[in-house]
Amino acid sequence: MPEPFRSIIAFIVVLGVLVFIHELGHYLAARWRGVHVEVFSIGFGRPLRQWTDRRGCEWRISWLPLGGFVKLHGQEGPEDATPEQRARWRAGETFHDKSVGDRAIVVAAGPIANFLLAIVMFAGLYMTVGQPQPNATIGTVVENSAAARAGLLPGDRILSLDGMPVSRFEQIQAHIQPRAGQEVEIRIRRDGQEQALRATPDSRSASEATVGVLGISGGATEFRRMNPFSALAAGAAQTWDVTVQTLAGLWQMIAGQRGTEELGGPLRIAQISGQVAQLGVASLVSFMAILSVNLALINLFPIPVLDGGHLLFYAAEAVRGRPLPPRAIEYGFRAGFALLIALFIFATFNDLSSLGVVRWVSGLAG
Repeated sequence: MPEPFRSIIAFIVVLGVLVFIHELGHYLAARWRGVHVEVFSIGFGRPLRQWTDRRGCEWRISWLPLGGFVKLHGQEGPEDATPEQRARWRAGETFHDKSVGDRAIVVAAGPIANFLLAIVMFAGLYMTVGQPQPNATIGTVVENSAAARAGLLPGDRILSLDGMPVSRFEQIQAHIQPRAGQEVEIRIRRDGQEQALRATPDSRSASEATVGVLGISGGATEFRRMNPFSALAAGAAQTWDVTVQTLAGLWQMIAGQRGTEELGGPLRIAQISGQVAQLGVASLVSFMAILSVNLALINLFPIPVLDGGHLLFYAAEAVRGRPLPPRAIEYGFRAGFALLIALFIFATFNDLSSLGVVRWVSGLAG
């Protein structure tokens, strides 16, 4: 399949699944807390297909696949509703009549559903393809390097360095880098037999410092299939790790320790979706799981308009014992909407820059 079509189809599938699960979380939580759902839409704009179920909820698939929404019955509130809207309210099924706790549950259910989706996707991969296992197996040995002089060969598994056990390749790097020119004892397993070798790491300049280099690279990643319970536990741990790494990366951008060019929008997601889809189903599922975590985190940011902003307002209402003044909520939503538009423009600019569009336009202008 040609690249543009593969990216478009992969993007629609990836975003469609993530948005559907997110909105399904809101929908199921609303049903659980006794709130009627008027509309469940995947995509925006004119519906391509729509139908109404026996509970009166209108389901839509719209032509612009950049999100979705769930319209809750009575979400607008008495002060904002028209007389016609108030006349159609179902007693006991309006969103605004529910307690702060019930409303918070409905709003938080969307991001929670995305976290759960990531756990299930990672667990599915670990049960079928297997979980990547850390190893210290040598893949290649550079000619005339310290490793070659010591007699290391591709396929050797490094067991310990100077008596310290190692199980991951990054542990080897951490041990070797500060030992340029110092002899290191390397215990390996080769063809089922253990033996000890000695190597003196070569010196290499890097970032105004001298580091030790053996001249080896890691071998192929090993995978181990897991039972369902272990896979779910490992999926939850992986979801937590992705969450922590994402938040750490975001903080580094805020602190100026990391460039903001990594922030991307729909165009970047479409491009990566097409590239990952070419690698196979397992890679696409892994990408979707990571993206699902990112979608959950973005929606939990305390920005009005997003789920996190609503939760912030509900927390203030719980503390005050009454809702915030309508004017404060209105100003909050205006500021949140403006911030989201600015982030969207910035992310789109990054996307166009990465695709070379900005450079091409600049060349034309020049």
